[in-house]
Amino acid sequence: MQRYCLALDLKEDPELIAQYEAYHRAVWPEILASIREAGILDMQIYRTGNRLFMIMEVSATFDGAAKAAADATNPKVVEWEQLMDTFQQRLPWAAPNQKWVPMEQIFALNS
Repeated sequence: MQRYCLALDLKEDPELIAQYEAYHRAVWPEILASIREAGILDMQIYRTGNRLFMIMEVSATFDGAAKAAADATNPKVVEWEQLMDTFQQRLPWAAPNQKWVPMEQIFALNS
């Protein structure tokens, strides 16, 4: 199993942040299925202010490029991502077209 930690910001608007959280309390079943089918075993999103932190634990067979390609051809995932995009803003150091930015581990107690 491998762990990925990623960050993204939301637009600095309490109403939009509340709406974003509401969508994530009732994620569409097609989105959950696409996550699981890709080999993502667990996914958690945390928020402080407008900064989001995602932890993904994935199987040994997980392929991020394959997940991105499958998402691009899945109409429900495309619809979800377009909807989520209305709430999100890129981190200043994100690459063009990059939403979630991988975080670098700088400390581990048990390593």
